[in-house]
Amino acid sequence: MPIFETRTWEPSERRVRGRLGGELVVDSGAPLLVREAGQPYVTYAFPRGDVRTDLVPDAVRTYDGDAELAGHVSVRWSALDRWFEEDEELPVGPRDPYHRVDTVRSARHVRVSIDGQPVAESRRPLAVFETGLPAQFYLPPEDVRLELFEPTPTRTGCPYKGFASYRTYRGAGTPERADVAWSYEEPFHEVAPLAGYVAFYASVADVVVEGVKRAA
Repeated sequence: MPIFETRTWEPSERRVRGRLGGELVVDSGAPLLVREAGQPYVTYAFPRGDVRTDLVPDAVRTYDGDAELAGHVSVRWSALDRWFEEDEELPVGPRDPYHRVDTVRSARHVRVSIDGQPVAESRRPLAVFETGLPAQFYLPPEDVRLELFEPTPTRTGCPYKGFASYRTYRGAGTPERADVAWSYEEPFHEVAPLAGYVAFYASVADVVVEGVKRAA
């Protein structure tokens, strides 16, 4: 993900709530959407009075050193069980309204190999164009030699796409390549076409699109 170079913020009109167990910890109709320097994702800062800081004292960050954000606090996302914008649940984190993810059906020829072993080839990939990132090509599972891969317990979350699951390459006579491929089995509805499609890390696999190898 691209990294923010300086801290910026803007007011949001979204009502944001966060719960821990049966307790409402955060309930704010006046959050600030904050882009922190050195971080890839946005976060919310809330007026101090909108947060039950006594319930999660170790998860609260203050902004008292910043005159513009004084009187606001943020809460570590993972410290609460559930978060909502209005009545929509946000299982991973808040989303920057200026960040886009477009999934586009393509006819580009994509070939993937690992240590010289062909593992996938397709002329019907999904091209994913995401703000600040190189284009990524996801292939239909039918066009991937899935018998060469083994699912792993690794799981990561993206605020824009959902939760990714991973596969390790176990080709005969070649080194194991852990978590080299990933897919979104149940992506967020904004990127629903991605469901089940497989992508590969170009830092390990050779991903060749229309005869041109993708940079790592």
